[in-house]
Amino acid sequence: MPAEPDPVRAEGPPVVNDGEDEQAKLLVLDPAGEGKNGELPATWRPLAARRQIIWCRLPVDGALSQAEDLLEDAEPGDPSIDVVAAGESAGDALRLAERHPGAAAHVLLIDPVPDESSELAERVRSAGTAVEVLPHSEGEPYNRIPPPLPLGHPDVVAGLTKILGDV
Repeated sequence: MPAEPDPVRAEGPPVVNDGEDEQAKLLVLDPAGEGKNGELPATWRPLAARRQIIWCRLPVDGALSQAEDLLEDAEPGDPSIDVVAAGESAGDALRLAERHPGAAAHVLLIDPVPDESSELAERVRSAGTAVEVLPHSEGEPYNRIPPPLPLGHPDVVAGLTKILGDV
């Protein structure tokens, strides 16, 4: 069962956008609710020069429904959409991709909850969406941050950049 959302993280906008509409999109499902001030984490801002980033702050009501709307409205020929999620939000990302086959090119998972999403990930893959797990947080002594690695962590941005070819 997911932890109760932090009321402080539940303040602020449900979605933070940066980048141009005509660009490829990164749809981010953030269980921690970073971006409360209405701006992307600093590590992500350079990506907005090449992609539109739609950062859904999951502790805020309405964030997940806006992510659903984006995938539901995707049409052939629109800029590609890649979905990014961490930890407990991995299941949400996979369920979105499963409900909207072909809308997302990739589902990129950072430290997903073990075993919870493996069968679902296989169904999403078989429907034609690439599913990849990236940088696994090692915990002590390699990282001083326990899994899941926060989406704003530089290793997450570096892993996404490498997979998506945004070098």
